[in-house]
Amino acid sequence: MSRPLSAWCIHAMVRAMNGTGQDLAEAGAEGGEAGLDKSPLYLRIRDVLAQAISAGRLPKGALLLEGPVAALFASTRTPVRQALVLLEEGGMVRRFDGRGFLVGQGRSGPKRVALTPDMLGLSEEAPGLRKALGWEAIYESLEREMVHLSVFGRHRINEVELARARGVGRQVARDALTRLEALGIVEKDERMRWTLVPLDESRMRDLHDIRVALEPVALMQAAPFIPPAERRMMSDRLEEALAAYPDLSVQAMDDLETDLHITCLGYCPNRELLIALRRARFMLNVSKHIIGVSHRMPAAEPFIAEHLAVFRALDVEDIARAAETLRHHIVVSLPKVISRVAELRAAHRPDVPAYATPVAR
Repeated sequence: MSRPLSAWCIHAMVRAMNGTGQDLAEAGAEGGEAGLDKSPLYLRIRDVLAQAISAGRLPKGALLLEGPVAALFASTRTPVRQALVLLEEGGMVRRFDGRGFLVGQGRSGPKRVALTPDMLGLSEEAPGLRKALGWEAIYESLEREMVHLSVFGRHRINEVELARARGVGRQVARDALTRLEALGIVEKDERMRWTLVPLDESRMRDLHDIRVALEPVALMQAAPFIPPAERRMMSDRLEEALAAYPDLSVQAMDDLETDLHITCLGYCPNRELLIALRRARFMLNVSKHIIGVSHRMPAAEPFIAEHLAVFRALDVEDIARAAETLRHHIVVSLPKVISRVAELRAAHRPDVPAYATPVAR
């Protein structure tokens, strides 16, 4: 018999979703779709999985991994992770060696079942299914292209030419640019034209100063609300990544950054603080799009041990030490990012797409 989800847990999860950088695009996308359920995606994923478990479509012992579940919902892993933690709190699933969740309780071994939309009761008409929007198909590659181009100065972005280059409608191109604007990658000039914000050392230092000042404060406020089960999962992923490094994908590295700097800090109850941090998180995107793309993976792991030190302090409820460890981690990261950007600028010439025009200053 499953236990009901606690009001505290649901309330904490709602706070986590408010203001998180990674899920900002998903929240904005849902707002433009008439007729779709407007509740947070992680709650809809939780409800669909709970119904499938209750109906027996997901058998006891079935192994649920973030990646395959995310693929069925056309989502990132973050809302899937949060949904699974809620289901664990409700007793409907249990953790399996830090690599996923098993349906039901008890000691039975995992059943590796290939998940299908039918098993989850999903169809084109199902209200729980989040349909992928047009802008999402171009967003990731566009963000990478914009970050790389920003290293080489300010550019004007032509919305019509962008739509033509990507083979999409103008509204899709505008939606993608709006998501980039929320992260501070592009902005509108005085004539309301899209402009790519240059990524120079001065801007990197300014954004970095915001993170140094605000992230430790956000962590201290968030710490009491981070569910222990979710924190343990994050620590387990860091341990596994540390053992496997450098045999890690860029996506895996980005997931680890998201765990600490977005998901954990997202539990901070001070929404204004999270909004102030949102643009500064652009620095995380810089590393994501340079490491493993323009640059090889560093010989020495860049941050995993430092993240682990933060979580170990949280494990013993030494919140002050966790905040100071996080502050030190951010401080030492700046020279690495500046160096990578400088190397990219020196070793490459910008491949300016047809929709971008350099702006002389």
